[in-house]
Amino acid sequence: MRILVTNDDGIYAQGINELIKQLSRIAEIYVVAPDRERSGTGHSITVFEPIRVVPINLPGIKKGWVAGGTPVDCVKLGIAKLIDEKIDLVVSGINHGPNLGTDVLYSGTVSAAAEGIIMGSPAVAVSLDSYAQNMEFDLAARFTRNVIKTVMDKGIKPTTLLNINIPMLAWEDIKGVRVTRLGVRNYDNLFEERQDPRGNTYFWLGGGVMNEEQPPDSDVAATQNGYISITPINLDWTDYKLISEFRTTYSEYLDQWGTQDVNIKSAD
Repeated sequence: MRILVTNDDGIYAQGINELIKQLSRIAEIYVVAPDRERSGTGHSITVFEPIRVVPINLPGIKKGWVAGGTPVDCVKLGIAKLIDEKIDLVVSGINHGPNLGTDVLYSGTVSAAAEGIIMGSPAVAVSLDSYAQNMEFDLAARFTRNVIKTVMDKGIKPTTLLNINIPMLAWEDIKGVRVTRLGVRNYDNLFEERQDPRGNTYFWLGGGVMNEEQPPDSDVAATQNGYISITPINLDWTDYKLISEFRTTYSEYLDQWGTQDVNIKSAD
């Protein structure tokens, strides 16, 4: 089994190195990871500047590279260009902090895994639900290894993306594992206005997670209650129910929209 490992915290983050250590026990490991932290980059790719790549040698890997791009760049480059062999699985993490609910839209960790399935490889994203310093990633990496060994032995579809979030608890205090759905995850989006030494205004995004009611079967509820959450994610965002409603409600307008004057006019 060949696994491509990446992350959004950068090549020197503790999480990815613990993950490599554990996964190298069950697979041949290739690494392509960002040269620095790229959290919150979502599914962005680099198109207006070159992506510089430098080989790196780490314990437990067959080949590795550090890339001056986003996590998605790393996966695209790895599969399309850098690695000659077929990759059986993409694993992204272990992220320093959770990726729950709508976080997955912003997350470089989950987006890197999503790029794996776009390119034909099943994927796993894994995050540790804490921003504390001096975190212990070893047990999270062992858990991830066990999950991966099982699902790969059982067989996994190339369209499968599993998003794992592990509570930051002593292992004996974790209540178990739940297969979940994405929950509600919104932020209060506080922008602090500042000025640089030249008097130019800039804004710094801050704010915390809003306290909202969660579906009981969600990833947010699971981790809040001391469970590890595993959420299968589907990249097909189509609202199939709305397709039917839209066709019915707007059926008489569909052809008209293409034939009527579509120039923008004032309300008058």
